Amino acid sequence: MSQPVVVVTGSSSGFGLHTCLAFAKAGYRVVATMRNTDRGEELIQQAALLNVGDSIHVYPLDVTSEQSIQSWKGYMEQIGRIDILVNNAGYAGAGFVEEIPINEYRKQFETNVFGVISVTQAILPMMREQKLGKIINISSISGRIAFPGLSPYIASKHALEGWSESLRLEVKPFGLDVILIEPGSYQTNIWSTGKQVTERSLQIDSPYYPFMKKLEALLKEGESSFGEPNEVAQLIVKVAKQKNPPLRFPIGKGVKQGIALKHLIPWQMWEKIFLNKLK
Repeated sequence: MSQPVVVVTGSSSGFGLHTCLAFAKAGYRVVATMRNTDRGEELIQQAALLNVGDSIHVYPLDVTSEQSIQSWKGYMEQIGRIDILVNNAGYAGAGFVEEIPINEYRKQFETNVFGVISVTQAILPMMREQKLGKIINISSISGRIAFPGLSPYIASKHALEGWSESLRLEVKPFGLDVILIEPGSYQTNIWSTGKQVTERSLQIDSPYYPFMKKLEALLKEGESSFGEPNEVAQLIVKVAKQKNPPLRFPIGKGVKQGIALKHLIPWQMWEKIFLNKLK
């Protein structure tokens, strides 16, 4: 089989959907995984319009289910190779720390962190034996810069960043690369249908309710400058083709500047600048 094989998790929408299409157009055989394959209709339709339908294979995968991962792993063993794994499945948990039940934090980490670990562990033996492969983890600017009202998501992306650093150092001697893609704000559904705000923080009698409304207004105000998700998909394909790529790829309006500024100025100044935006 001459076509290189890429596996993309969370492929039903957003970065995952666009990444599947971009890889198919670039000549890859794409295994597009998603928890509910009924939601794969848009991907299938767009693939047909681009004449790459034969290159995309939809397969059910719930990254939080060991049974589902084992079933998917069996399918991968039948294919016989995996060249690229894109860990994209995830969602954004939101609310204020005082009001978020601990089980909501656990649920966030089950998908955004433990799901990534489980899927990666399943493919590592094959990639290691191949002495070839790239593991591309979709992080976020939120993995480098914290924001109020998003602590479950922020914490999960910070964890993903540290875990990816460790993994990269472990597998580099086997010829494998680990890469972090760190998007800023893009027109995906993670901030609409993908965002899960804890119930208490949405109630008008919450002490944090005014803060929540200001954050929502700030997010709404910036929507016009959100980037196109295909931009991130094209970067992912470009990175997949690189030899010895660096660990981190920040992308999006103001992302590199924001990360640099946070590391250059004292925390007290950073805090003042940030909180002034919410007055």
